Amino acid sequence: MTEIHPGQRVAILADAQNLYHSAQSLYSRNIDYSSLLEKGVSDRTLTRAIAYVVRADSPEEESFFDALVEIGFETKIKDIKTFGDGSKKADWDVGMSLDAVTLANHVDTVVLCTGDGDFSRLCSHLRHEGVRVEVIAFKESTADELIEAADTFLDMSDRQETFLL
Repeated sequence: MTEIHPGQRVAILADAQNLYHSAQSLYSRNIDYSSLLEKGVSDRTLTRAIAYVVRADSPEEESFFDALVEIGFETKIKDIKTFGDGSKKADWDVGMSLDAVTLANHVDTVVLCTGDGDFSRLCSHLRHEGVRVEVIAFKESTADELIEAADTFLDMSDRQETFLL
């Protein structure tokens, strides 16, 4: 696949739930989204940065959403669904995948910030379409098939001082 060069157009797609839960379970810390955006773009041209978030009605989440926008992310917000048995669910797999496929004709590189193995098929598709795919996530909580499907993988655990608050 293509190497990194300054003229590349980049889209950053961040699965905030996946990153949050990984950072909390591994390090009891939060993600530095400003650094995530900066390292993801890596001196290239940012076309679009989208953070996929879930509204769970916690008091600090609106300020978090506002901070993401201030940093430079567009936020896509989904309300958490509670089912009759009390279980809760909200994920952005389909939304992120559709956005990545839609953006593929407008960017050279898609940076997926997630460890979710469900995105491995998306990586294969994007690469087949000539789009470079980079994954940024914590190796301990990233599916092997996602790492293998991407052009490159950046392990956030190796750079905790950069990616964690």
